[in-house]
Amino acid sequence: MSTRPNRRQFLALGGLAAAAVTLPVTLPATSASADALDGDPIPFAGDPWHRADRVVRSVRRPRIPARSVAVTDFGAVGDGVTDATGAFRDAIAWLTERGGGRVVVPAGDYLTGAIHLESRIDLHVAEGATLLFSTDPAAYLPVVPTRDGGIECMNYSPFIYAHGKHDVAITGTGVLDGQADDAHWWPWAGKKNHGWVPGMPTASAAVARLEAMVDAGVPVAERVMGEGSYIRPSLIETNGCERVLISGVTVHRTPNWQIHPVLCTDVTVENVVASSHGPNNDGCDPESCRRVLIQGCTFDTGDDCIAIKAGKNTDGRRVNVPTEDVVIQDCTFLMGHGGITIGSEMTGGVRGLYARDCVIESTELNQGVRLKTNSLRGGFIEDVHVKNVTMTNVADSVLLVDFTYGEGEGHGFNPVVRNISLENVTVGTAKYPVYAAGYDDDHISGITLRNVRVDKASAQSVFRNCDDVTFQDVVVNGAQVTAP
Repeated sequence: MSTRPNRRQFLALGGLAAAAVTLPVTLPATSASADALDGDPIPFAGDPWHRADRVVRSVRRPRIPARSVAVTDFGAVGDGVTDATGAFRDAIAWLTERGGGRVVVPAGDYLTGAIHLESRIDLHVAEGATLLFSTDPAAYLPVVPTRDGGIECMNYSPFIYAHGKHDVAITGTGVLDGQADDAHWWPWAGKKNHGWVPGMPTASAAVARLEAMVDAGVPVAERVMGEGSYIRPSLIETNGCERVLISGVTVHRTPNWQIHPVLCTDVTVENVVASSHGPNNDGCDPESCRRVLIQGCTFDTGDDCIAIKAGKNTDGRRVNVPTEDVVIQDCTFLMGHGGITIGSEMTGGVRGLYARDCVIESTELNQGVRLKTNSLRGGFIEDVHVKNVTMTNVADSVLLVDFTYGEGEGHGFNPVVRNISLENVTVGTAKYPVYAAGYDDDHISGITLRNVRVDKASAQSVFRNCDDVTFQDVVVNGAQVTAP
């Protein structure tokens, strides 16, 4: 079968008629300058929500040429059995030769291996379409540059992957099904509740080997994992990309993290359903990124719902790129460990996180706002602001600032954590309204709660080694409480 559409097929898709027209794949809500944050950072003084508004206006969307082809024109069959990997590759290559465009996946079930996006490509998964990703690890070889747990290496390709590209998009209302389960991918985490039994391989030895390579200064290109490492890839990773859009799709049954933008500028994740309950199945983990907008999404996860990251330990200090200017708005959080999380891989630092108008409906979420770090991570977390959030129930803390996560203290790289605020937050039940504990030689600085209500808390807030704690109109168990 031909690997390119004939003229009649292409004309039917409108490709030639629009081949010279380039439009945003999704129009921004405002025409404000796209370069507003490209120069000096906006000062953090003043109202943080004014800055959040500026970040939203400044996130640039990808611009994709208005030409389309269907992956079925390149031999894909939506029967859930025929391997469509080559059809996706050929469709992307055909459009790339002509300056880019949209690869449409029509209704049906499409079995595939790794899909690698190029610049100015939109992978559009239409209503009724499901991408069924192969459970054979060989379908994600050869290895590619990626990050695992905040460390750069060469590993299995993420299922949908772009490296060093610009103007890339994944859109539509279809499903991205990683087909991971207790028989495929998840046992590699070494957890008995996810299919692992003693004697089965896990990633632990490879992770230790990778960390030793980092400490020894081995170049990234020589940190080869892949086959035999049992290090699970993410489902979606955009690595070193500019202008990224992930919109409308449902992500399901992922091997590892669900959505992982790393070292990217201008990222929009909107109206996505991230639903996967395997080990380390974080919903969306922007890492070492600048200008990120996450809006209108639903998170139902096996780990943190959203986790903002910036590299880990020695490798994080080598790369030394923070995540900054992140806005999370109008999202719903169902099940997971932490709702809005920073860390623990945050060595490059996280600055300027704004979360507003969100609902946490879970009865099983551990923490509402979770900041986790330690003295091996180092780095900083500063200017984190949460506003207009309703939480039904959190098993542990409404706000957790945890310096004891993982390796704990005594490793010589104490983190800096400062300027954290919660405003207009209503909580049904929790254990602690706030649990924040710094080190004796490294205090947390600047925690503000304003108009916060916790209907039922089973324990009092804990503040250890915290400076400048401010309460304004904070009510717990029906009584006004003051700052310690």
